[in-house]
Amino acid sequence: MGVEINAVYDGGLRCTLTHGPSGSQVETDAPTDNKGKGERFSPSDLVASALATCILTTIGIAAEGRGWDVSGMRIKVTKEMSSTPPRRIARLPIELWMAHDMPEEGRQQVERIAHACPVQRSLNESIEFSVTIHWPT
Repeated sequence: MGVEINAVYDGGLRCTLTHGPSGSQVETDAPTDNKGKGERFSPSDLVASALATCILTTIGIAAEGRGWDVSGMRIKVTKEMSSTPPRRIARLPIELWMAHDMPEEGRQQVERIAHACPVQRSLNESIEFSVTIHWPT
C-alpha cells in the first residue's frame, strides 16, 4: 500500500505538499542560490531532512523493541550541493549525538542503522555519505 502525497505549485517557486493520510502540510521554497527566497525548506532540504529523521526513527524502532533509552538523541545533517553542473546533492555528512550510553550490542545496532536506513538505501550512490556518532562519556 502506498502513501499518497499531493503537491501544488503555488507560484513564486513555492509549493505546498499535503500528506494524504493525515492532511498535514509542508511548504517549500527554492533556495536563494537557485532563484528562490529560501524562506522554507527547499526540495533538496527535504531529502536531507528525510535522511536525518529516517535514521532517528529507525534507531527508535530498534530501541523500543530492546528496551534501550534513546530519548534525547539528536542529529545534524549538512546538505552540500555540487559546485559543478548538473545541480545535485553532492554530500550529506551526518553527526549523531546519543544522549544515553547503551550496551555494545546497542552501539553496533545504532551504527548499522545509521549507515543503512531505508532513505539512505534509496539515495543515489553518487552522493557522498558519512556518519559520525558521538556517545556520552
